[in-house]
Amino acid sequence: MEFSPPLEEARLIRRYKRFLADVITPEGETLCIHCPNTGSMLNCMQEGGRVWFQRSDKPGRKLPATWELAETPQGRLACINTQRANTLVEEALTAGLITELAGFSAFKREVPYGAERSRADFRLDYLSGSLYLEVKSVTLGFSDSEVAAFPDAVTERGQKHLRELTHLAYQGVGAAALLYCVCLSGMQAVRPALEIDPKYAQALITAQSAGVRLLAYAVELSPKGMRITKSLPLVWP
Repeated sequence: MEFSPPLEEARLIRRYKRFLADVITPEGETLCIHCPNTGSMLNCMQEGGRVWFQRSDKPGRKLPATWELAETPQGRLACINTQRANTLVEEALTAGLITELAGFSAFKREVPYGAERSRADFRLDYLSGSLYLEVKSVTLGFSDSEVAAFPDAVTERGQKHLRELTHLAYQGVGAAALLYCVCLSGMQAVRPALEIDPKYAQALITAQSAGVRLLAYAVELSPKGMRITKSLPLVWP
C-alpha cells in the first residue's frame, strides 16, 4: 500500500479530544488535523516527536489532513490510522500472503453476525463453509521489548468481538479467526496486554480454547507506504 498523495512530515504539538491533533510543519505552518484512532495511543506518540500526515481537499471535509504515522518514544514507526490495518489485510489476503487463510473463493467486508449485532471485518467463503475474521491494529510497544501488546486501553468492543467469535466456534455456525495486524516497526511477537485489560486477556484465552484461530502479522512501514511481511507468534504473559 503506497500513500497517495504522499505524506508530509511535521512535529506533534498535542493530541486532544481523541480525534484532533495540532502539528507544525518544518516551514512553520500550524495545522489541526484528524486523528483516526480511538485508543489511548500509549507509547506510540510524543509531543514534539515526528509525525507524518496526508492532506486532502475532499469537498465538505472539516479538517485539511489526516495523521498517518508517528515516531514513537522508542524510535520506532507506528501507523496510528487504525483503518489502514483492514486495507493491508485485504491486500495480503488477495495476494495469498496470509497462508493460514488461503484457498477462499470469495470474501465480503463488514458482514453482520452474532447475537450482539457485530460486524465482522471480513467473511471468507470456502467450499467447506465460511470463516469470520476480525482484524485488530496493534501499535503498543515498550522500550525494553520486541513484543507488541494489545489493547492499549480497556476495550469493551474488543471483548464483545471475542465473545462473538467464541460463540461461532462453540456453536459450529462458522469458523472464526482474529488477526493482529502489527503496525509497529521492529516487533517480533504479540501478546495480550494483561496489565491494561485483564478481561480482554481472559476472553482471548477462552476464544482460543473454543477454537478461534489467532493470527498475527508484521507490517513494514515507511512514509512512502506499508506492507504485511511475515507471520508473528502470539505469546502469553
